Amino acid sequence: MKIACIGGGPASLYFAILLKRRVPTAVVEVYEQNRADDTFGWGVVFSDETLGNFEVADPESFARIRESFAYWTDIETHYQGQVVTSTGHGFCGLSRVRLLQILHQRAQALGVRLHFQQPVLDIDRLVAEYDLVLAADGVNSKVRERFAGSFRPHLDWRKCKFAWFGTTKPMRAFTFVFQPTEWGLFQVHAYPFEPGRGTWIVECREEAWRRAGLDRLDEAQSAAFCADLFREHLAGHQLLTNRSIWRTFPTIRCESWRHHNVVLLGDAAHTAHFSIGSGTKLAMEDAIALADAVAMHPSDVPAALADYEGRRRLEVAKLQRVAQTSLEWFENSERYQRQSPERFVFNLMTRSRRITYANLQKRDPALVAKVDAVVAREEGAPAAVPPGFAPFTARGLTLANRVVLSPMCQYSATDGVPDDWHLVHLGSRAVGGCGLVFTEMTNVSPEGRITPGCAGLWNEAQAAAWRRVVEFVHRHSQAKIGMQLAHAGRKGSCSRPWQGDAPLAADGWQTLGPSALPFRAGWPVPRAMDRADLQRVRDQFVASAKLALAAGFDTLELHMAHGYLLSSFLSPLANQRTDEYGGALANRARYPLEVFEAVRAVWPAERPLFVRISATDWFETERRGFLLDEAVQVAQWLKQRGCDVLDVSTAGNVPESRPEYGRMYQVPFAERIRYEAGIPVMAVGGIQGLDHVHSIVAAGRADLCAIARAQLTDPYMVLREANRAGVGSHDWPVQYLAGRG
Repeated sequence: MKIACIGGGPASLYFAILLKRRVPTAVVEVYEQNRADDTFGWGVVFSDETLGNFEVADPESFARIRESFAYWTDIETHYQGQVVTSTGHGFCGLSRVRLLQILHQRAQALGVRLHFQQPVLDIDRLVAEYDLVLAADGVNSKVRERFAGSFRPHLDWRKCKFAWFGTTKPMRAFTFVFQPTEWGLFQVHAYPFEPGRGTWIVECREEAWRRAGLDRLDEAQSAAFCADLFREHLAGHQLLTNRSIWRTFPTIRCESWRHHNVVLLGDAAHTAHFSIGSGTKLAMEDAIALADAVAMHPSDVPAALADYEGRRRLEVAKLQRVAQTSLEWFENSERYQRQSPERFVFNLMTRSRRITYANLQKRDPALVAKVDAVVAREEGAPAAVPPGFAPFTARGLTLANRVVLSPMCQYSATDGVPDDWHLVHLGSRAVGGCGLVFTEMTNVSPEGRITPGCAGLWNEAQAAAWRRVVEFVHRHSQAKIGMQLAHAGRKGSCSRPWQGDAPLAADGWQTLGPSALPFRAGWPVPRAMDRADLQRVRDQFVASAKLALAAGFDTLELHMAHGYLLSSFLSPLANQRTDEYGGALANRARYPLEVFEAVRAVWPAERPLFVRISATDWFETERRGFLLDEAVQVAQWLKQRGCDVLDVSTAGNVPESRPEYGRMYQVPFAERIRYEAGIPVMAVGGIQGLDHVHSIVAAGRADLCAIARAQLTDPYMVLREANRAGVGSHDWPVQYLAGRG
């Protein structure tokens, strides 16, 4: 078997080593355009977990690599003139040149043929001559470009500029420096890799880079600029250069990593931001998986490549998502510069969502205790408690904690009237310790329902039934209770989920929408609302708000999300009107804002009013959906009109949306709205329990956390966490005091 590896970095070399160990008869040749000792960058970093993989794959090379490691467990953050240290993190690093030397020696000892200063100019010839061509030629891969039709790459060029310097400064920890300047925020990612040498990466937003004039400086001048900028932190030590030019990081994803007998590895196939130290890790773990697959299918290259991609794609996607979240945090780190040092460092440590409050508490309990104390002081808690137990106040309403039962349709009402199911469902979560429980989506008219089983609030019988629930919550718990008012719009007149979740075949009703566009193919066409419809539905929201007030609800939420009526006005995917209620964002938002103003006018000034929106349609095609930039603007308009909390969800306007699900996956949308619109936000989506709530609140990403599915199976999660954390101030129902820790 003849194999050509294009690119002489860790991916190619490690694959060559591993395959020669497994298949000694294979002919493996590595082609590198640079000299053997040429390399971009200074040091590489690995975690403890990654090292275990390397040791299993090739103990010999691992032993040589381990001899060269610098180890550390701390992370030091320089911020606002202070240094905050977090401990309990396991890292090791070594010189990138040393890593390559070790891999060169090991590869040559196994019979791998290394060709330096030999660029591959004729890719097609190589593909024809070799059984397998491995392309590990980096971010600017010529192989990926040559077969782009098969690989279908997507390159997302990001918002920051960075330069990769070395330094003579001795360091004992991973070091972050955040340096405000007249041009904008500059930040440093630094770490040791051998005695007297470290990596010093300087990063800033592109606009700050241009304002500072760095676009007009050469490599030496840039190094001098950065050495002066960070002279206090360098403490007289030098910055070193090695092709330390300013670059823009691209997030690279490919729909496929293989083309006949050609396969992509490492940065040629996928990139992950250096803030999580993952590039070399990804490349070498790719090499392990590919070597295993080729050894398993030595005579069937297509099968081997399919096996390789099948093994790696999910793991790479997970790490890329983590890396992208970290990358975006650093792109926007200037927004956090008003945070106290302890909360800022907690925010930094938990930025990628891999580390949470509970995980950091195990690693560094002293730091988390300081964070608890700061959050308690800043958020008005009577004593230091885990952040999710801090109170929250909006207007005249104070919640005992930050946990909210998210609205969840139960489809169990009769003619819109809630019954004992709703009493138990909402009452148990209130007794279970939530600070606030929201009713399910409750509709303002019969034709505003999703299904015949949906709850309503358009008559006195419904109001009386809801009053019973409200009185139970108030009498038996410390929880507050809110009503979510909605109109299903074009998503109405459907069967219950367990009865098909499809348009009703009989006894349906005429649906309404901004335009006569069905939600999906085969669904009934809604009637495009005329002026009379607009006024009537607005008045129905007002009438329902009055009934909610009479029933004793503490707060209201208007549902402008998930593709229901008010949401569909906001999205250009559903709203194609040509009058003053369609077209530009100000027109698309006009009707939802009119409804909000009308409800705010009848809802008491001392009671808060929430709004739930879908911050994005997650829809990237020739038809543009509702965008996060637009959500920020709508949030500002709502705030100006008296909205107190924005409940930030996503999607729902079209079935083609493709959300990127995961833990706390919608929190970044809420966070951006919180900072840019200056309004308290409630996060929702993949928040799996109190650990996530503590993480979100402590980092300042949201003010409240709405939990849905996790509370279906664990309605008493708040009481359980109060026991675990020893929160003596948390109120318990007297009937349950025997269970209190």
